[in-house]
Amino acid sequence: MPPTLASLVRHPGLKLSVLAGEDRLETPVRWAHVSELADPVPYMDGGELLLITAMQLKAEDPDEMSRYVRRLVGAGVVGLGFALGVKYDEVPPALAEAAKEEGLPLLGVPRRTPFIAISKAVSAAIAADQYRAVTAGFEAQRELTRAAIGAEGPAALLARLASHVDGWAALYDASGSVVAAAPDWAARRAARLVTDVERLRSRPGPASIVVGGGGGAGATGAEPADDTAVADRVELQSLGTGRRTRGVLAVGTGAPLGTAERYAVHSAVALLTLMTERSRALREAEQRLGAAVLRMLLAGEPDHARAVAGRLYGGLLDAPFRMLVAEVPSGGAAHQARMASSAADEAPAPAQAPAERPADATTAGTGTSVSTGTGVGTGTGTGAGTGMGIGRSTGSGTGAVPGTGPGTVPGTGPGTVPGTGPGTVPGTGATMAAGAGAAVGEPEPADPLATLADTMEAAAARTGESVLVVPDGERLIVLAPDGGSAVEACAEHARAVESRRGTKARPRGRGAAAPHGDELVIGLSAPAGPIAAAAAYRQAEQALSVARRRGRMLVEHEQVAAGSVLPLLADDAVRAFADGMLRALYEHDATGRGDLVASLRAWLSRHGQWDAAAADLGVHRHTLRYRMRRVEEILGRSLDDPDVRMELWLALKATASCTST
Repeated sequence: MPPTLASLVRHPGLKLSVLAGEDRLETPVRWAHVSELADPVPYMDGGELLLITAMQLKAEDPDEMSRYVRRLVGAGVVGLGFALGVKYDEVPPALAEAAKEEGLPLLGVPRRTPFIAISKAVSAAIAADQYRAVTAGFEAQRELTRAAIGAEGPAALLARLASHVDGWAALYDASGSVVAAAPDWAARRAARLVTDVERLRSRPGPASIVVGGGGGAGATGAEPADDTAVADRVELQSLGTGRRTRGVLAVGTGAPLGTAERYAVHSAVALLTLMTERSRALREAEQRLGAAVLRMLLAGEPDHARAVAGRLYGGLLDAPFRMLVAEVPSGGAAHQARMASSAADEAPAPAQAPAERPADATTAGTGTSVSTGTGVGTGTGTGAGTGMGIGRSTGSGTGAVPGTGPGTVPGTGPGTVPGTGPGTVPGTGATMAAGAGAAVGEPEPADPLATLADTMEAAAARTGESVLVVPDGERLIVLAPDGGSAVEACAEHARAVESRRGTKARPRGRGAAAPHGDELVIGLSAPAGPIAAAAAYRQAEQALSVARRRGRMLVEHEQVAAGSVLPLLADDAVRAFADGMLRALYEHDATGRGDLVASLRAWLSRHGQWDAAAADLGVHRHTLRYRMRRVEEILGRSLDDPDVRMELWLALKATASCTST
């Protein structure tokens, strides 16, 4: 810890005496400064031990000393050292009384102790504290690295990190779900931060948010007695090398992080980023491999597909799977957001993101501030890839990445960078450090296809499933095990989206615009095997078409034949056909005698039964027969033809649906 007034008093070579403020000697000292000015306040930064000889002060004037000491306390001066035997052999009573009234520690400095000796002692103590912090940071980095490459992976890393910060740690996946936490009870605490995690995930990386700030039960490594009322300080750090967040690390402590603890957090961020990211080359290779496997399956070559898939996707082809086809209709807001997100995802993260400083970060003078804007303190990790790709969710990918060793990176690693730490946003209760190019407070537009892929891959990773994710232009094709967690996660995602928007069946055409976030449509096939992959793809496309027309986000193939066929007629071309077919009858009814449209509808609904239809209309059956002959004359078509009757009935239903909407 940094030097305190008490440690200076105990220093055997300084021989300092305490004349006032004995109860405040544990206050940290940031620097020792000499000033004989009558008003040194403009030159103070806070946290100083001010050393004076009182050459320029009216030290015997009670009013003057009261104002002098009050200004020092207001400027954040933590102590006053008075040279004895220079101008005064003893501290003037006026100064001593003023110090006692304001609670300012007053130290007597003997003549044989030069001020430079006190300054050197403070400087040496600060340097030793920084060295201890850097040493502890490197030791934490080594321990976290050993944990990361061990069999337990992220779980062991989180346990070590929680021990280093004397608190708790949790890891969220790309969908915002908690995948690991340490200690075990921390999973409940982490689950209550989902809203804050979602807020962080909506920002371009790298970014961080600090939630809370008061100490309390549950802030340390011990399980809180009342887990519903925790007043800890939680720092959320995004994971990923690009602008898209691939995961979130949460660290909860009872107090702001110290320098050593912050180094440990930065090391964890770097290691977890490497564990959650695949390199760009690996991602592209998996994309090509996955696309090739899918093409072989659709071409009816399951044996070749299984041979190419190998261990990467082979297990997926050994059991029934479901094929999913999702798309974002072009021209909509979500389509434009997807284009912007894809472009941003390919852009590298900024080398250093400007970060504001929180209350716990030390400022210039101690030289111990660290920046969380970059998110890592052990290197930039230039090899890790970004964005959504094809691949199974069971593997994270490892390998040596330049810039992740024990070397330091200016502004991000264990080095001294005055005043570059993260900071609080005035008027908010939260600390943020967003990457360049995004305004603070503005969420980045979501990419519906990427969100769906992340959700399914994250769910599959939690259960060890393999999923095949293939971006196909404006579509996304996914092969997932039947009855597995990935398919269930897709269904839950669709239900959650429709619940948020309060959706009801809203037929719309392929090109119809929809509100932002309401454009993703998904078709899901019935269970199938590799030999029936082409049929499964057709089923998924059919379900996708039905979902689009019914205004649903997700439709399974088993649901295609469920319900009425009428919502499928909600298309501009169908309505135009119906209007053209019935226009002559509507014109007749508007200008002549007889209600031909109503009569035709009643007759068709009664399956051509004259008496029943006439009774419904309240007319004689001969009148109805006359009207049906007029319908045939006007349309030039025979009602004896079943195809004509079917077309007329569907036209009536289509126009009725258009009128009701």
